[in-house]
Amino acid sequence: MTTNPSAELLNELRLERGAVPPPARFNPWWALVPVLLLLVAGAAWYFGNREKLLEVRTATALSVGTDAASGSVLDASGYVVARRMATVSSKVTGRVQDILIQEGMKVEAGQVMARLDPVDAQAQLDYANAQASAARSAMASIQVQVEQAETEATRLSELVGRKLVSASQYDAAKTQRDSLRAQYVTAQRNAHVAEVQVEIATNGLDNTIVRAPFAGVVIAKAAQPGEIVSPMATGGFTRTGIGTIVDMDSLEVEVDVGESYIGRVQPGMEAEVVLNAYPDWRIPAEVIAIIPAADRGKATVKVRVGFKQKDARIVPDMGVRVSFLEAAREPQSQAPKGVQVPQAAIVSVDKQAAVFVVKGERASRRAVTLGAALAQGRQVLSGVTAGETVVLDPPPELKDGDAVKVTASP
Repeated sequence: MTTNPSAELLNELRLERGAVPPPARFNPWWALVPVLLLLVAGAAWYFGNREKLLEVRTATALSVGTDAASGSVLDASGYVVARRMATVSSKVTGRVQDILIQEGMKVEAGQVMARLDPVDAQAQLDYANAQASAARSAMASIQVQVEQAETEATRLSELVGRKLVSASQYDAAKTQRDSLRAQYVTAQRNAHVAEVQVEIATNGLDNTIVRAPFAGVVIAKAAQPGEIVSPMATGGFTRTGIGTIVDMDSLEVEVDVGESYIGRVQPGMEAEVVLNAYPDWRIPAEVIAIIPAADRGKATVKVRVGFKQKDARIVPDMGVRVSFLEAAREPQSQAPKGVQVPQAAIVSVDKQAAVFVVKGERASRRAVTLGAALAQGRQVLSGVTAGETVVLDPPPELKDGDAVKVTASP
């Protein structure tokens, strides 16, 4: 009997009476859909209704004192230099035997920095001493002969007076005496020359010792034991120096001032020096001299500025900024003189000077009363107090009460 396949498939789909259908599966991701929709709607509302922030730069209003403080009339950049700095070398060519210095080491005047091989110089000294000894011996021998000849000439002078010897014998004795005297003088001079040669050889031996010419600090060591040093540059592997020392008491500042502003600087003028490495440290200084020569290429004149305070933190070749100060003025009144703000913070609104002051994230416009122009800004007599933050170069679209975002402050 043949079975119908379609009938079997229909029997499998038939539900029996009383059978319980299987429960439906629950998907938890559908529960997160409403939450995501709420978050998207909230973000759209926030960014759609949020006020746009203007990006601004700011500065702090500084108080203007009532004392007789000096103001800067000119600022210039320069470098710390040493008036006494030397690369120490030997006076003779030789091989380095010992190096007694290191970078950063303090040395005194006359202190030994290095020694060269003294073998050749010692041999020259021994040779000179031997020559001097020979010259002294020759001089002593001739001196004995001179004494004998003088005795003989004296004895014959008495005998020739009594007609006991001939005059020719007496003349011969005198000639011998005078000749020996001349030889003795020559021997004395030869002995002196030999002594001078000993002094020269002694100096040659002493020249193998390299000493510091003045007190200072070693900033560079240029040679090592075994190297050849020479006071002249001969090329190859020959060194020309042992080390470089700097007299830290001779440090000063050299700045280049533009020709257009050199008239503001005078010798003896007060100044302030700020090292680039320590921007918050103001060092009192004064103008030493104005070099009477201009740089044609840069159109500048070099000015020497001396420190009034010495400090170990000041080292050669440091970059500095010098503020030349005008003479202190007597205070005219005891009334406060307002604050100092940068010129870029002042705007004109309806022909009235104003500034924008930032508090929190809001900028408020304030009318101000301007005073005198200062070296680094403008004096504001009213409208702003010291310590408040003002907007630099306010954007044209900035209005009173607008929200702002500070991007940078000098």
